[in-house]
Amino acid sequence: MLSKYSIKDLERISGIKAHTLRIWEQRYEILHPERTGTNIRYYTSSDLKRILNISLLNTNGIKISNIAKLNNDQLIKEVDRFLNGNIKESDQVENLVLCLMDLDENRFEKTIINSVEKFGFENTIEKIVFPFLRHMGNMWQLGVISPAQEHYISNLIRQKIIAGINDLMPVLNKSPKKYIFFLPQLEMHELGLLYAHYLTKLRGHTCFYLGQCVPIEDLAGISKSVKADFIVSILTAKVPGMGINSFLNSCNENVPGPVFLLSGRLLLAMNEKYKIPSKRFKVFENFEAYKEFA
Repeated sequence: MLSKYSIKDLERISGIKAHTLRIWEQRYEILHPERTGTNIRYYTSSDLKRILNISLLNTNGIKISNIAKLNNDQLIKEVDRFLNGNIKESDQVENLVLCLMDLDENRFEKTIINSVEKFGFENTIEKIVFPFLRHMGNMWQLGVISPAQEHYISNLIRQKIIAGINDLMPVLNKSPKKYIFFLPQLEMHELGLLYAHYLTKLRGHTCFYLGQCVPIEDLAGISKSVKADFIVSILTAKVPGMGINSFLNSCNENVPGPVFLLSGRLLLAMNEKYKIPSKRFKVFENFEAYKEFA
């Protein structure tokens, strides 16, 4: 995990141009960079957190000249006051980034509760949580956060989605279908699959959630036993010992009958070309598209 950041790092994470940051630094002294032994300027984690708070206020119309007068404690109080008022989904994405940086579970809980009250559960997950997760992935690639931080916040999100599933009052569906949810072997990214489960259960369908690391032969047995109509999976990591085409063909051959509803980076990023083995396989790009199948 990085402990020293360049001004370009601050730009990539906060979205504020490096040129603007330099002007703010010179004119308002909002940041105080340190220098290495070879006289290279760098910024600390405290600087990063401060600029994230400043960005949130500034993008919502508060002048930088007024923000610059606040010390760190006053800045945090002003951000909290703002977030408890009229807020946009994008503001809460930045707020979750700060929760991640500080490993602040209380602030995370407050952020999610307030978002659900203002925007509803679906909008909170789709317009706040998933954009935050994409941003977190970028931060992980830059080395800004550690795997432990990613696992910590991902587990908190996982708990919230499971709680949403448990609290559901499904609609009455006169023609419910049977859905199986699974991830293949060594696939651990479960949050998207859990949310697909939520959307499907909400619509009154019968759900069988198998979760992570399910061998194809086990999937085949469950599918045959329950007479599944649909099988849902989200693919982000390569299945060990086979490419994406081999995996799809294996599903097609070993699990006859149900329609496969698939998504995930492995399919959508197109890093590896794939061919749909039959008309039983449908790829959805986002959860709005998934709702047409559920």
